[in-house]
Amino acid sequence: MKHTFAKDADTAPRFWRDDALPFIEARSIADGREVCYTRHSHEHFSIGAITAGRSTYLHEQAQFQVSAGTVVLMNPDDVHACNPIDDQPWSYLMLYVETPWLTDLQRQLGFSQDSAFRRFSVTHTRDGNLFDGLNSLYEILVDPWQDVLCKHSAAVEFFTDVQQRLNPVDQALREPNFKLERAADYIRDNCTHPLKLEDICDAAQLSPSYLIRAFKHHYGMTPHAFLVNRRIQFARDQLRNGKLIAEVALEAGFADQAHFQRVFKQHLAATPGQYRG
Repeated sequence: MKHTFAKDADTAPRFWRDDALPFIEARSIADGREVCYTRHSHEHFSIGAITAGRSTYLHEQAQFQVSAGTVVLMNPDDVHACNPIDDQPWSYLMLYVETPWLTDLQRQLGFSQDSAFRRFSVTHTRDGNLFDGLNSLYEILVDPWQDVLCKHSAAVEFFTDVQQRLNPVDQALREPNFKLERAADYIRDNCTHPLKLEDICDAAQLSPSYLIRAFKHHYGMTPHAFLVNRRIQFARDQLRNGKLIAEVALEAGFADQAHFQRVFKQHLAATPGQYRG
C-alpha cells in the first residue's frame, strides 16, 4: 500500500461500511500527523495496522512506540489512544468488529460455550502474517468489485487466524467430508445466484469458521474462490454456445461485463472474446 504525506492532504479518515456486513467497519488514514486522540474506549473489538511511519500507542497504563508492520489490538472497553510523535508522518488502518460476532466465532472455534468474550492478552505484535492478513482483508472489504460472500468469508478466515495465533485452542477438524461435499454441491447448484455465507453453512450444517477452514483444506480454495471458479466454468459453456459476452456475464452472476472480463482472464489467461473465437 503506497502512502504520501503531504502536510495538508490525506488527513481525513476514509471509512467503509456495508449494510450486508453490519458486524464490521473499516477506516484508514494516509497522514496521521494531525489526527490526535484522547484516551478512549469502544464497546467493540478493534484491530489495526501501522502501515507507515511510527506513533505512540497508549494502552491502559502502558505506553509503546509502534512502527510500520505492527498490529495493535484493543479489547472491548480497553482505554487506548494512538498519536503522532513530534510531527512525524505515520499512517494506519483499523477494523472495528462487533463483540457478539467475534464472541460467536470464538465459540465456534472451541472456546467456552457461554456468552463471554475471551479477551486478548496481546496488545500489539509484529507478526508479519497477521499484518499482511489485516491489510489484505482491508483491501477486500473496500474493493467494490468483491461481493458480500468474498468479504464475509475473508473476515471469518482472518479473525479465525487471529484467534488461533493469539488466543490458541486445540481443535481438530473432525467433521466428515460429506458435509463439505454438501457445501460444494450447494455452490455448484446455485453458482449463478448471489450466495451468502449463511446459505452455504445452512445447506452443509456447518459453522462459518469450520466451513472456511475445512473447505479450503479439502478443496484447495475458499468457498468464494470455488464459487467464482464454478461461474467461470458456467460461462465457458455459454460462450461455446455462442452467447453474447455481456449476456453471459450477467447470467453467470457477475456484476457487470468489466468484472467478468477481468476474472475470466485471471482464470483462463484469455479474454472471453478470445475464448469464444
